[in-house]
Amino acid sequence: MPPPADASIVGFVRLVHPFPSLLDALIAAALTSVAGGSALTSLRLGAAMFALQAAIGTLNDLVDERFDRLAKPAKPIPSGLVGRGRARALAIGLTAIGLVLAAVSGPVVLAIALVGLGIGVAYDLRIKGTIWSWLPFAVGVPLLPVFAWMGGAGDLPPAFTLLLPAGVAAGASLAIANLLADADRDRASGVETLATRLGATAAWRIGATLAALVVAVAFVSMVALGGGGVGVAVAATGGILIGGGLAFGRSASARLRERGWELQATGVGLLAAGWVAALAGTASL
Repeated sequence: MPPPADASIVGFVRLVHPFPSLLDALIAAALTSVAGGSALTSLRLGAAMFALQAAIGTLNDLVDERFDRLAKPAKPIPSGLVGRGRARALAIGLTAIGLVLAAVSGPVVLAIALVGLGIGVAYDLRIKGTIWSWLPFAVGVPLLPVFAWMGGAGDLPPAFTLLLPAGVAAGASLAIANLLADADRDRASGVETLATRLGATAAWRIGATLAALVVAVAFVSMVALGGGGVGVAVAATGGILIGGGLAFGRSASARLRERGWELQATGVGLLAAGWVAALAGTASL
């Protein structure tokens, strides 16, 4: 018997991983706007980012179905809320929508979108569940501001020479937080990741060090480059959330570690948005 319509809708919503997809979409839209893009352009590129991230999240659940039947049977596909055929159709449709929306901004923005999509697909199909699973995060996170800024301004400002390496460190730190959230399931499944190989304490320390470095670079550079205004307060809020997320990341509870990853991801987004807003109008941005 097929699931009720309302249950299917809930299943589709969960399937697209709404938290990271919406977070990335909001960041992309905000950065596009700060870069000088119109409201319509900001909305379109935010929607493109949501669609692409949602497609990657859906593919992730398709690939993970065998493991989820054992460790997370309530997820949409193993629970029967969404069939594999519909999930595949959703992933394909979202991919097409995201790429079409990105292509409106020109071939460079489309190429960036394709690279980001390729990184996400490679993670889902080959890299996830390996010792290198942190790498797609480290490469993919700094692509988001590049995608948004190129869509809004058409070129990159000097300040991105700081933003991009900081984004790599932030992405690696977020990847470790995500691995710590899933560490119990990965150990039970015999999957080797950075967290299972090094142990939770060592992995957390690496992630915390990278996060602290990112926060320090953000605030030192804001002062050095003459940033100010409300952006500083937004960045400070982001730094506080990163700290809270790291604290949760040490919990023995997998659920709290997952909330910690979400807090840290939100904090990184606010830190980046605040940093850009603080430097808007200076010679560096």
